[in-house]
Amino acid sequence: MKANVKRIDGEFDSEIDLPAVFGEVYRPDLIKKSVISIQSRRRQPHGTNPYAGINNSGLGWGSGRGASHVPRLKNGSRAVKVPQARGGREAHPPKVQKIIVRRINKKENAKALSSAIAASSCDELVRLRGHRFSCELPIVLEDRFSELLRTKDVVTTLNAIGVYLDVERSRTSRKVRAGRGKMRGRRYKQRTSVLIVTADSPLKAARNLAGVDAVTVNELNTELLAPGTQAGRLTIWTKGALEKMGGKI
Repeated sequence: MKANVKRIDGEFDSEIDLPAVFGEVYRPDLIKKSVISIQSRRRQPHGTNPYAGINNSGLGWGSGRGASHVPRLKNGSRAVKVPQARGGREAHPPKVQKIIVRRINKKENAKALSSAIAASSCDELVRLRGHRFSCELPIVLEDRFSELLRTKDVVTTLNAIGVYLDVERSRTSRKVRAGRGKMRGRRYKQRTSVLIVTADSPLKAARNLAGVDAVTVNELNTELLAPGTQAGRLTIWTKGALEKMGGKI
């Protein structure tokens, strides 16, 4: 497979042979499994104190009083240490021992990453995610793109190749989350936009653009290529990134 390499002004520069990974079979099941595995590693274990609700001197009355055999406070008749009593322990509290990490085999994860990379070059899957663009996929730019230092120069290039509409789509999608999450550090929701992949160092000039992620080839993972477990993210590759990726994946 071949792809056209464009200059930063959007004009044709040369052709490049795509790595074999772009011919990988689309496996949405493995991609979803891999993304969930990555997300599960960010969850924080939480649980109650093992002695919560039972730190008291409760003692049962025994038989002969016509009362149930539950532990009661010594200076009264209130039941304690049982879930159905006021101030008693919780029935099934969360425990820190719970296994919350979803594991995935190394070969499955590698297959998922290859599949997600291949999906980024499929026009149908990319448009199905809602991305807006007016160019052929995959999008490959010359290495000068990774050397840009100003955000407005990056915007000019994105306009020239026909993908800046997607950044605008992400910027206008920002809204307040509906639910309790807006009180817990997740106040806003925003659509994901372009992923920029370079060879050696991430494109820092693109950090302020709405919904844009800039990473190197070594930092690629399935969550970046398939946000929300849905593959087909609009991705821009530099020529050097594809050459470096050729022998690694």
